[in-house]
Amino acid sequence: MNDRLISADKIFLNVGGTSFIPPIPGLKDVNYLDNKSIMDLGEVPEHLIILGGSYIGLEFAQMMCRFGAKVTVIERSERLLPREDLDVSIEVRKILEGEGIQFLMGATAQSVSESNNLKNVRVVLHSGETVDLSGSHLLVAVGRVPNTKELKLDKVGINTDERGYIRVDDECRTSLPHVWAMGDCNGKGAFTHTSWNDYEIVSSNLFTNEKRKISDRITCYSLFIDPPLARIGLGEDEIRKLNKKDILGAKMHMSRVGRAREASETKGFLKVFVSAESKQILGATILGYNGDEVIHSLLDIMSAKQPYTSIMKTVHIHPTVSELIPTLLQQLRPLE
Repeated sequence: MNDRLISADKIFLNVGGTSFIPPIPGLKDVNYLDNKSIMDLGEVPEHLIILGGSYIGLEFAQMMCRFGAKVTVIERSERLLPREDLDVSIEVRKILEGEGIQFLMGATAQSVSESNNLKNVRVVLHSGETVDLSGSHLLVAVGRVPNTKELKLDKVGINTDERGYIRVDDECRTSLPHVWAMGDCNGKGAFTHTSWNDYEIVSSNLFTNEKRKISDRITCYSLFIDPPLARIGLGEDEIRKLNKKDILGAKMHMSRVGRAREASETKGFLKVFVSAESKQILGATILGYNGDEVIHSLLDIMSAKQPYTSIMKTVHIHPTVSELIPTLLQQLRPLE
């Protein structure tokens, strides 16, 4: 900063991330939106075109659709949320299409231009067909990148991966022993809760002598559409690659949940997978009413390393969504 040299025994990097802007011809010459600038809009878009059918793109798609905008989502993959299980992708698309959101799947933006205050996107489908779209606004939501490019970390011997994320060990320490990297820039989680946990890990290890590790963290996150999607642990696709003989699974539709029926919010489902031998919960997904809150009853059992049987017969308060968790666990069966 103005050639000022700052020295310290310990240095902590927490520079965050920013939207990835793909090298689409013409995009840099267009007044597009990202996840930050879209929050500054003073009007509802007449027609919002979204590049990217993943978490950020879908959250804004539903939001703007409910505000009254026409919304078209362009997604390169053949399905939404390709990192999620197939049944999740199908159900999320069904929910959003039911609200009027339009999707172009297996589609790549070939070029972008702007004329007469309209954003024009030429899209090439995997079939080879070309589709031309015009909208009042364009949101780019195809991923995030770390804010590390300008730091020139290679000059001081701090290692990064091919995407620019700072490589860290299990305690957030970089390749330089007196430098730590936390938050979005270390590639260990792109969420507020994982960033905060990075701080807790570093603080505990350095100042309270309580040994904590990134590897102790259970994967957990939500997609904040309505109804929300909540995920913990392994997904079904990952679990099916394990020893099927040891795995039990159960799935229940939200239409069976009294609280969901009372609120007329019966879209989605709950599912959970456990180890028959260790009785540990391996992963769970809730796509449905209050799922982003209910999932914590399973997450806490996982974190405490308690068997799923410890809550399988627990009496939960009626009428809540959580009261169906014991019922879900009682339906566990071997994977087919």
